[in-house]
Amino acid sequence: MGNADTTSSHSLPTPTRRPAARLAAFGLTTLARALTGVRSLWTGCAPEPRQRVYFANHTSHTDFLLLWASLPPALRAVTRPVAGADYWLASPLRRFIIHDVFNGVLVERKPHATPQSQPLPGPQGESATEPSSSPRTCSTALQPLHDALEQGHSLIIFPEGTRNLGDELLPFKSGIYHLAREWPQVEFVPVWLENLHRVMPKGHVIPLPLLCTVNFGAPVLLQTDDAMDSKTLYLQRCRDALQALKSVRD
Repeated sequence: MGNADTTSSHSLPTPTRRPAARLAAFGLTTLARALTGVRSLWTGCAPEPRQRVYFANHTSHTDFLLLWASLPPALRAVTRPVAGADYWLASPLRRFIIHDVFNGVLVERKPHATPQSQPLPGPQGESATEPSSSPRTCSTALQPLHDALEQGHSLIIFPEGTRNLGDELLPFKSGIYHLAREWPQVEFVPVWLENLHRVMPKGHVIPLPLLCTVNFGAPVLLQTDDAMDSKTLYLQRCRDALQALKSVRD
């Protein structure tokens, strides 16, 4: 897995959307930009047609929308948010949004959960579970992400596994490490979302118009010569790279 040649984003066919989905995508991106006045800062990398996993801090249910809307159209067309199947399949409207508008990658958030289970990276509060005691089960839980990467798509994930309104990031779940290990040719790019939790505070229905920033950092590489506990080191390196973007201003 992950050894096949990866098609660069610019050569991928753009997913064909129904007219209603194209209109919804345009409306959602326009609304997100209008409400947030979002600025995209590419401080560590360029908006180039490379296959990437964008991993971001998670403070709001609208996080992946703002990150997705901040990408250039060509990158947006081949970038898919990872989302919880139980939430997005709960109604026809949600199914339409996640499938037709965002072409999202759905994961089962609690498939055969065990006391040893750990959350997978993903949006929408309650997280998917990653059974840490069974590598085979872990691989099965991550399979939808592997399938999307195999197709040459990029992903948006939230490795904290749940929303966090604190100043410091929560410890990262191990899903991002397993993806980085299997897909060394894919760039893992930290993205800091600034101010979004103030636009849509918890418990509020009407968003507040505030300026937001989406800061794209430098890709974090998995070092094959790390010490024996490479998972811990890589997760910490990713967390540190993302946290460092919080204080970056243009």
